[in-house]
Amino acid sequence: MNLNFISFLLCLFLCFSASSQNKIDINATFNIENKSIAIEQTITYFNASKVALDTIYLTDWSHSYSAKNTPLADRFTEEFKNTFHFAKNEDRGFTTILSIKEKDTEPIFTRLKNKPDIIKVVLNKTLSPNESYTLKLNYIIQVPNDKFTRYGITDEGDYNLRYWYITPAVFNGEWHYFSNKNLDDAFVPKADISLKVNYPNNYTLISELDKESTKDINENATKTTILKGKNRINSKLFLNKTDTYKTVETDFFTVESNIDEENLKPEEVAIVTDKVASFITKNLGAYPHKKVLLTKIDYKKSPIYGLNLLPDFVRPFSDTFQYELKILKSTLYNYLENTLLLNPREDQWLIDGIQTYYLMKYVEENYPDMKILGKLANVWGVRAFHASDLKFNDQYNFLYMHMARSNLDQPLNMPKDSLLKFNKNIANKYKAGVGLKYLDEYMDSNSMNKMLTQFLIESKLETTTSQAFKNYLKSHTDKNINWFFDDYVGTSKKIDFKIKSVEKTDDSLTITIKNKKDHLMPVSLFTIKNDSVISKQWIEGFKGYKTITIANNDADKLALNYNTTIPEMNLRNNWKSLGGFLSNNKPLQFRLFKDIEDPNYSQVFFMPEFAYNFYDGFSPGLKLYNKTLLSKNFLYKLSPKYAIKSKQIVGSASVSYADRRQNSRNYYTKYGIGGEYYNYAPNLSYTSYTPYIDFRFRDPNNLRDNRKSYLNFRYVNIDREVDPTGEFETDGEPKYSVFNARYGQSDPNLKNYSAWNTDLQLAKNFGKLSATAEFRKLTEGNRQYNLRLYAGSFLYNKTHETTNFYSFALDRPTDYLFDYDYIGRSEEAGLLSQQLVVSEGGFKSQLEPAFANQWITTANTSTTIWRYIMAYGDLGLVKNHNKNPKFVYDAGIRLNLVEDYFELYLPVYSNLGWEIAQPNYDQSIRFIVTLSPKTLLKLFTRRWY
Repeated sequence: MNLNFISFLLCLFLCFSASSQNKIDINATFNIENKSIAIEQTITYFNASKVALDTIYLTDWSHSYSAKNTPLADRFTEEFKNTFHFAKNEDRGFTTILSIKEKDTEPIFTRLKNKPDIIKVVLNKTLSPNESYTLKLNYIIQVPNDKFTRYGITDEGDYNLRYWYITPAVFNGEWHYFSNKNLDDAFVPKADISLKVNYPNNYTLISELDKESTKDINENATKTTILKGKNRINSKLFLNKTDTYKTVETDFFTVESNIDEENLKPEEVAIVTDKVASFITKNLGAYPHKKVLLTKIDYKKSPIYGLNLLPDFVRPFSDTFQYELKILKSTLYNYLENTLLLNPREDQWLIDGIQTYYLMKYVEENYPDMKILGKLANVWGVRAFHASDLKFNDQYNFLYMHMARSNLDQPLNMPKDSLLKFNKNIANKYKAGVGLKYLDEYMDSNSMNKMLTQFLIESKLETTTSQAFKNYLKSHTDKNINWFFDDYVGTSKKIDFKIKSVEKTDDSLTITIKNKKDHLMPVSLFTIKNDSVISKQWIEGFKGYKTITIANNDADKLALNYNTTIPEMNLRNNWKSLGGFLSNNKPLQFRLFKDIEDPNYSQVFFMPEFAYNFYDGFSPGLKLYNKTLLSKNFLYKLSPKYAIKSKQIVGSASVSYADRRQNSRNYYTKYGIGGEYYNYAPNLSYTSYTPYIDFRFRDPNNLRDNRKSYLNFRYVNIDREVDPTGEFETDGEPKYSVFNARYGQSDPNLKNYSAWNTDLQLAKNFGKLSATAEFRKLTEGNRQYNLRLYAGSFLYNKTHETTNFYSFALDRPTDYLFDYDYIGRSEEAGLLSQQLVVSEGGFKSQLEPAFANQWITTANTSTTIWRYIMAYGDLGLVKNHNKNPKFVYDAGIRLNLVEDYFELYLPVYSNLGWEIAQPNYDQSIRFIVTLSPKTLLKLFTRRWY
């Protein structure tokens, strides 16, 4: 074959390679005053599929900020973020398309109805396989404020941009396009990118692309920078007035970063960065690009949880360790995101798992003795906690187990936009990494690391999937690893093994192991003597029971999962002592404050606890309980206190068992009994005890759906002390019992809230039935409408002639079941009598008749006037025995400071006339206040769960 022919073939190959490569060319001009970017763009897209295309799709995520009803806006409301909804119009972003051209013609293009950030383009000519199309676009981007997603324009005028220009969607036999949901998971094909950026001279441009040139124009008022990159999917762009980025040249790639350097010296930063770059290159292969760009924005979006929760003056870890872990996590993610080209919405677990796996490996190799509490683990007092014994890498299993124990975990391969925020940000990432470690040990240690390295090298810059990863592993091991993908990745099945029994002879041990869950995951079995491992073996997955026989090697203990590599739900049943029955008993251990569960002890925790009501005053005490940082099924609590004002021992006690069911609408059933002893009036105490059963329901396939329902049965027993002097008259019978059945449904959301419930009460002297429905609507114009409907009727009432204690209340329920957090429940005058609990009639004005001993129906409404200032109005009919129904009404101003937690109601007009003009008006003002820390905590946790 002559040289000319070889040259011809080489030239033909290079031409074909060039023509088959996607290209994006952009000329972007920043208009700082208008907060906009004018873009002229050319997209050349190669059809690498075997399907002819007459329609293509473009991703325009800048337009996802354009309205309050986009998928992005809906995501914000699902997580109770109201910043976007209440933002000014000019703070939201959008894209104005001026033209889209294909050669000299203009194809038809439209935005998808339910995905306005996706553009459908009907081509003028069919695009055959192995051919390219070229589109020329002209559009203007209005840049959103960065307060929504941290990307956008800051209040200081800096531009932090990601997914800021239009890109083609991926087609590999089917189209892969989806809307922006603030998940940083755009799926775009790799392309050769060329950016020409025109911007003011007082800004500094930072990009992960290679800088070709920069020149000043327009008498130094503007400058132009040209950036290029091959085989890219990312093109973050930062225009900052102050350059906070620092560059470190390592032996492997350049790192440009503005992540906090923890006060390290430049030479220390360089050493740490080179150490991290060396580790990543060794384990993941050479990085195909020149530069890795690390930003504090990305780190804040996905920090090292634990390092980020403590204030600066508490430094459990050295500055070097903190910085090392921060840039390690950020660099690992950037490397994987830019080289492992998979659909992040569908296969994010693989990137997350590899990232977490190597975070764990790095700490094992470089900081093997690092504890989860760092230097605090050696501090007097702290070292008494079991948490101080845990290694740094134990946090990954612990935080995943937090969701598993709560029955809120979700399959790893579930689409990213279907995950709860805690699972997306933390639990699923850690479960994936721990799972790869589990698989690594099962396949013989370090084999996973070798396979991961080779897989990443072979897949680099090529579109891949988690299925391809599965096929790769299966082709490189003789072991059956289907359980990992079928059970561990593909389901949320829990892991819990138990040593059921051991039969011991002179030369053998016959062991029966129980798999308490429905899966085929393997478990490791250890024999131990004097706390040292003698042997270890893997038992292949099985269901139910499995009996094996092993040699009797004079071990004194058997243990499953001794090194806790397997993320098990319960470690307390994993061992058996071979020294007799009594040696299997776990010693009792008392601990001050709640701790991480130590499976080797029966732990009892105690801690100071405080309570307050008007009659007992400040009540300090001690709480003894068994609840650990992770959820447990069986719980007990004993909480005695000394009431300083009443000079009595008061308090409460409870015991309960929770049955958590997986993949069931009835996901939670709780059985329990609770009791308490406090004062309900001056020097008058009450005792209550209540056995109950509580059923809770939800859609097991969609945990992001806030809709839930419940069914509750309880038998409330109250015994109230009577004043022997007769100075305080106790309403109703002092001792009574009430059977109560409740059913309700709720759908709490930021824009549309709805809830309803029914309540049945049966007692010796009365029976009553009531129903409540509540609706809230937040409109596009930022106006909120609230409507609450209530109706209640007695089935029988033998007390109507003697007391209103059991009657329906118009404005202040008597709370004979002791359900509400009244600060002063028996107060009839003064500030505490003005505390409002929106229940039963829900009125704010104190009208007559205040009670209904036959039936009642009311409607409570309110609407926005301005921000948190609202107008409210109540209407109702109150029916008492031997009297005609009485029509009642009131209206006023509601200060909705924190809805349901802290509100003020100022009556204006009612049946009493103009209340605002009447004397002692201050006594008519009503307030809602929540002092319970558990209730207040829900304000924050509802975004995560």
